[in-house]
Amino acid sequence: MFGDLWRFDVPQFRELDWMRQMMDELFQDVAASDIRSVPHGTFPMVNVGTTADAVRVYVFAPGIDPKDLDVSIQDNVLILSGKRELPVKSAEGDQWPAFYRRERVGGEFSRAIALPDGLNSEAVEARARNGVLEINLPKREELQPRKIKIKATKREVNSHG
Repeated sequence: MFGDLWRFDVPQFRELDWMRQMMDELFQDVAASDIRSVPHGTFPMVNVGTTADAVRVYVFAPGIDPKDLDVSIQDNVLILSGKRELPVKSAEGDQWPAFYRRERVGGEFSRAIALPDGLNSEAVEARARNGVLEINLPKREELQPRKIKIKATKREVNSHG
């Protein structure tokens, strides 16, 4: 659990490394039992990026049926909520064993993602494919970059040169 943390190979921090090892031993049998044990606002994981004409949000939601996801936008905040059900039986129809370690969790979740100003909330599109939900939030037309054409004029001869 804590083994992924930075190891302190400096003499002044050896006690901290010892404490990390003790915490690993103490919590070796502890695993997340439901989605509430995942830090609030971190599930599902997302990537948010911008292009010249839109903001794109990629929601990584493997195993979640798109029908179990709700997406809304209000005041430049994208709200993702839904539910991930864990099956009670295996694909063969057998009852699952009593797990002694379970890392995939289920339950209800909600996540709010702040977005930049200037998006056209009426033209938002969302597509789900292979466990990834892609949300395309177009920028308002007046905020999109546009090329300005330069008009050539005839050179005037003046008294300055």
